Amino acid sequence: EEEASSAGSIPPLNPNKPTWIIDPIDGTTNFASALPLTCVSIGYCVNGKPVMGVVYAPFTEELYLAVDGQGAYRNGERLVVGGGSGSSDNNNKTSTSLLSQSVVNAEFGYARSEESINKMTQGMTNILKTTGCLALRMMGSGVLDLCYVASGRLGVVYSGVADEGWKPWDYCAGVCIVTEAGAKVEALKGTTTGVPFDLYSDSIVCATSQELLEETRRVVLGGVSEE
Repeated sequence: EEEASSAGSIPPLNPNKPTWIIDPIDGTTNFASALPLTCVSIGYCVNGKPVMGVVYAPFTEELYLAVDGQGAYRNGERLVVGGGSGSSDNNNKTSTSLLSQSVVNAEFGYARSEESINKMTQGMTNILKTTGCLALRMMGSGVLDLCYVASGRLGVVYSGVADEGWKPWDYCAGVCIVTEAGAKVEALKGTTTGVPFDLYSDSIVCATSQELLEETRRVVLGGVSEE
């Protein structure tokens, strides 16, 4: 659980021990401010891999479910990025492989050093000056960010340009849901294509297509040091 890190470092996952990863309130600041973008996140890992995700957003009354190999669902309706085959009338938007036509969500977290602020704002500046995008957003709930990519509300989500990366409880359930919906998830920094996403990664980029993911990484990190 999220509380496990309050007394020190986050314990590593034991690949021989199935593990529940739970965040009772994701979007804590939203919740405390009475903003409705908050949720309960429950993930289950086997051999270090998320194999089940359950996310409930009480204010919007949306329940997201996914099981490895069995697809992703919102309130019982199948989610497929782009509204392709198998997606019921679930209001999925049409996915795009272009950053310029995407709704982009970035999360800044709690990084506030001058260096971190410069890196994070530079990433957004790179998007606006290089390709542009349909809109830039900052939802404040990493788990819902991933669910919104799965449901087509967002085209791409990224975080971790500086030291504002997420934790395993921010990733686990959402990664299972969004990958089962057909989206792509990798670390923002480094070369990770084809490698299973690491729940201990200090960065993430998730997009409705591999092309969009790679374009986002290239544009966001352009001129931004990865050190």
